[in-house]
Amino acid sequence: MSGKPRAANDQGRGLDPRAGRAPVVAALDIGQSKVSCFIMKPDGVRHADRTIRVAGASHVQSKGVKGGAIINMDEAAQAIGHAVERAERAAQSPVSGVVVTTAIGQMASHRVQARVSLGANPVGDADLARAIGMALAQIRLPNRRPIHVLPIAWSVDGARGVHDPRSMRGGSLGLDLLVVSMAENVFTTLSHCLELAHLDLQGVAAAPVVSSLAALEEDEMDLGAVCIDMGGGSTSAAVWGGRSLLHIESLNVGGDHVTSDIARGLSTSKAGAERLKTLHGSAMASANEDREMLEAPPRGEEASAGPVIVPRAMLKTVIAPRVEETLELLRDRLKTAGVGLEPGAGLVLTGGASQLNGVRELAVRVFDRPVRLGKPQRAPHLADAASGPAFCATAGVLLRAAYGPREAVSARKLMARQITAADAPRIHRGNVVGRVAGWLRDNL
Repeated sequence: MSGKPRAANDQGRGLDPRAGRAPVVAALDIGQSKVSCFIMKPDGVRHADRTIRVAGASHVQSKGVKGGAIINMDEAAQAIGHAVERAERAAQSPVSGVVVTTAIGQMASHRVQARVSLGANPVGDADLARAIGMALAQIRLPNRRPIHVLPIAWSVDGARGVHDPRSMRGGSLGLDLLVVSMAENVFTTLSHCLELAHLDLQGVAAAPVVSSLAALEEDEMDLGAVCIDMGGGSTSAAVWGGRSLLHIESLNVGGDHVTSDIARGLSTSKAGAERLKTLHGSAMASANEDREMLEAPPRGEEASAGPVIVPRAMLKTVIAPRVEETLELLRDRLKTAGVGLEPGAGLVLTGGASQLNGVRELAVRVFDRPVRLGKPQRAPHLADAASGPAFCATAGVLLRAAYGPREAVSARKLMARQITAADAPRIHRGNVVGRVAGWLRDNL
């Protein structure tokens, strides 16, 4: 990575087929286990089948990220730089800025409602803009940074379930708005870390949100589904229904905690524990595991120490309780949030930790619903090494840039400063009408 800072540009704001020029988009997934980067050129958007073609992809081991936060700026910036450089070489295209997807920063969602009076004329874009402006004026998130602002549903005279209220008549227009936010201090640290890597931060996307865009079918978003993104340092979920994002939840527990449990329980090194988990680990019982013995390196550097030898059954007794506890905690959090799932609504698992044997079967038991493993299905030309569940979030950033959903407020505005009540008059006077019209045109 060159020592010269990269210049800021307007990439990552979303590709619009009506625009005269489509930018190069770079997606960067920052997690506790890995950092991955996908680059998409303008010709990578395939509108005929709503797929994308990734021009360059890379991933490296993550450093400096732990416990839902960046703990070492230099190490994290170095890993980010290496991932971006490799993707640039593969794409043969330099980038100056990236859209970051991550689950760090205590991601959370907040719903706000607004209602505005209507005149004698049918509902128009100006009425939608007033409703969005009034909803934004209610947002009070001390020490948190909004990163997504998405309309959930409209209503006219209290009649809910209206997908497109334009041209309807009534006395009042209602709006449910979902705001996804992250901790302000984590956002600031992330921004500074990108500066150290000489990259412009062009937006932040919650990992479960963009993983959903890559892994879920349109019918699943419409009829109801939960996308659970299981990463190294966190497990997060996005709940969908009626083609809208309804809620997100996040836990600072992930696959790396399973590795640490194995290292402690079997008295081996973390590297040895990770190898055992990857090659032999399972969250469910399997045949002959009592008789099958496994070897792992001892902890420490004593030359005379022999390998740690344990039955494979012991490995499962360490893995299964942690995975089950994590899924149960997530299930209980969703229930507490009051997010009701439609009967038959399924679960889709993404993230690297979802690939552990037995996780899908355990999720079926915990949630009592059908569960499948998700992949970035609308990026069909990815190499095998970058086409699994671990890369749904990275691919989802590019899909979001290409096809939406467009958001009620741009990522640049969200990143520039907090939204407060003082913004409402400016939102009404500004170009939000045009943004709302674009959002409706692309999403309703």
